[in-house]
Amino acid sequence: MRARLSDIAQQAEVSEATVSRVLNDRPGVAPETRQAVLTALDVLGYERPARLRKRSAGLVGLVVPELDNPIFPAFAQIIESALAPTGYTPVLCTQTPGGVREDEYVEMLLDRQVSGIVFVSGLHADTAADHDRYRTLLARPLPIVMINGYAPGIPAPFVSCDDRESAELAVAHLVALGHRRIGLITGPDRFVPVQRKVAGYKAAMGRLTDITSAELADLTELSLFGVEGGEAAAGRLIERGVTGLVCGSDLMALGAIRAARQRGLSVPGDISVVGYDDSPLMAFTDPPLTTVRQPVAAMAVAAVRALVDEINGHPSPNSEYLFRPELVVRGSTAVAKPAAPPTRQRPATPTPSLPIPA
Repeated sequence: MRARLSDIAQQAEVSEATVSRVLNDRPGVAPETRQAVLTALDVLGYERPARLRKRSAGLVGLVVPELDNPIFPAFAQIIESALAPTGYTPVLCTQTPGGVREDEYVEMLLDRQVSGIVFVSGLHADTAADHDRYRTLLARPLPIVMINGYAPGIPAPFVSCDDRESAELAVAHLVALGHRRIGLITGPDRFVPVQRKVAGYKAAMGRLTDITSAELADLTELSLFGVEGGEAAAGRLIERGVTGLVCGSDLMALGAIRAARQRGLSVPGDISVVGYDDSPLMAFTDPPLTTVRQPVAAMAVAAVRALVDEINGHPSPNSEYLFRPELVVRGSTAVAKPAAPPTRQRPATPTPSLPIPA
């Protein structure tokens, strides 16, 4: 569709002469006015002239574990938005069980000559994985940034949420509501974020309750991430008499709520549940989920800035940037029910003796 100068001028609230100067890429137009004209073109559905289309500065790989957990699409969306002003185009690589592995994606990205790679919750978070793969990339040299999970000895920027503090926030919230038997549900212990959550949980429980270390081991369940893993782990803890559950993800928390309801219990009437992530739609579940919010936007922007600085030859400190989580209280937690008082036996009433007839 051919652009009409009058329509564009009216939309941008500038003169037709100014529109003409912008479309012909001539000097003498303020940056804000030039952007207003380009935005008017987009709003009206006109195609920008070829000379005005921003050329991509290059490709950036973005490797995420999956898209089933809504927190990972949230990371991908914000990283893409943060990359847009820099001119870099993200190439999204999503892993699925039995599908393409992280190393295979990396080979594909290298074939496409990416300028750098962002890894979200990748093998760098797995203490059982071989981290030499990242040292090999850095030796090429290829700039990389890792989100959530720290591996010492890799000279690259790391961006993480403070998982230890997230568990402490959740425990403190439940203790303030009167809960004492509080269980922890999270993923396999070979992952760094899991190890940190367990440490935070134990520290807070030791500080705020009289639960012994031996009992804490019985109140901790490590399972597979996801709804099913949360459901199975919660079932075991409910049988052990917990009244509150701290979960390693929002999906695990939804599984915990399902386990409670299958046993005829209500949330939060009988069991209080706290999730982690504050992923999209958690405010609209039944009940709305109390959760510890991971500052996804701030973390994603920080990761992009660090990567672009690395690409442009301005190395970021090779250390971990920790971001503070935030407790978001909604309807899945409530005051703990008081323990039922022990039943007391009433003393037997003596039977009056009757005279024995002669």
